[in-house]
Amino acid sequence: MISINELATRRARLFDHLEDGSIAIIYSGVAKKCSADEDYPFEVNRNFFYLTGIEQEDSVLLLVSSEGQRREYLFIPPFDPVKEKWYGRRVTQEEAKNISGIRNVLYNGAFQSRVDSALRGSSTDFGNASTVYLDLEKELKIAEETTTQDYKKTLERAYPGTNVKDVYPILVKMRLIKSPAEIEEFEKAVEHTRLGIQTVMSMARAGVYEYELADAFLRVINDDSGYQGLAFNTIMASGRNAAILHYPRPLAQIQKGDLLLMDLGARHSYYCADVSRTIPVSGKFDDYQKMLYEIVLGCNKAVAAFAKPGLTIHQLQEFTKEYLARECMDKGIIEKKEDLDKYYFHGVSHHIGLDTHDPGGDKAIPLAPGMIISDEPGLYIAEKNIGIRIEDDLLITENGCRVLTESIMKEVSDIEAFYALRK
Repeated sequence: MISINELATRRARLFDHLEDGSIAIIYSGVAKKCSADEDYPFEVNRNFFYLTGIEQEDSVLLLVSSEGQRREYLFIPPFDPVKEKWYGRRVTQEEAKNISGIRNVLYNGAFQSRVDSALRGSSTDFGNASTVYLDLEKELKIAEETTTQDYKKTLERAYPGTNVKDVYPILVKMRLIKSPAEIEEFEKAVEHTRLGIQTVMSMARAGVYEYELADAFLRVINDDSGYQGLAFNTIMASGRNAAILHYPRPLAQIQKGDLLLMDLGARHSYYCADVSRTIPVSGKFDDYQKMLYEIVLGCNKAVAAFAKPGLTIHQLQEFTKEYLARECMDKGIIEKKEDLDKYYFHGVSHHIGLDTHDPGGDKAIPLAPGMIISDEPGLYIAEKNIGIRIEDDLLITENGCRVLTESIMKEVSDIEAFYALRK
């Protein structure tokens, strides 16, 4: 768990980006409709969670920067005995204070009056704010039929002359650099993932269905993490299905001689592991599979050796394409560099954090110590019923990077030894 001191430091850093005479409003969000009277499971707005440690819906953080003063307010739903009978208890004011470190915790019925006081200058506690920072992430819902984009228009109509700015780009850039405490939470997610992958490997064999393995992964990581769930929907793809990058429905029965590509991850305190491994369900790679696998593995290791501060994800991608093209031409898989696009058609890296694809990480932004990125080269030979991807998570350090997922086996010798022991 992230400490209240670190949460306070994050809010202080955000205050440093706000103009004097402004307020910032960050919502936790509400559940989105699925069908009829059914909602999707609620997922907290990660920017709100990043600043407060609170994961409860229908809550709001209000920051006021005025006349050199900084004030923090947290608004939460009031006690509702009927709702608690149906949906369970909510965080109390005292609990919210202890989690977030924010002293001013009020019920959300008082929220709009505080905003009104700040924007109309009708309270000596607020001064006179003329700028509002809103988290304008696309489709961030704050009520059943209202998004923050809608609320922006409401504010502009109600308070003419008020300047509404988007705080989203500021927050997602703050999130790119992980603290030691965040890295520790991430490493816990990696360990849950390692245990899940080990279970999948022990079960994977001809005749098993892909969904059986995906279900087993979920069960194991939930048992280990205390039901914290998946970082993203598991990709469990055998044979030709592994050549589909985001293979959506793991319904196929695994066949003898298949390779199984798994792209999966657990999460811990919302920090998301993102790992890909490819294994032979027979327990041993054939010669062609091994040749392709060694190309991808070599590239995976080369990217990790190459990554360092100052480089960009775009440069990592160009490095990857050069490596794969050179190796594939050398092995006779392609005739010229341009042919690689048929067998490798995605990026090698993205930022990872509270989201599996952490936003804010433009491919042209130089890497910096504390960033966590993926390293995921692949080759997809659909006509041979083969897809191979090997993905690790890299922590950028002062001089290079550290492979956070190094405990999850990927060497041919280790994989084949594992299956030899299983028999």
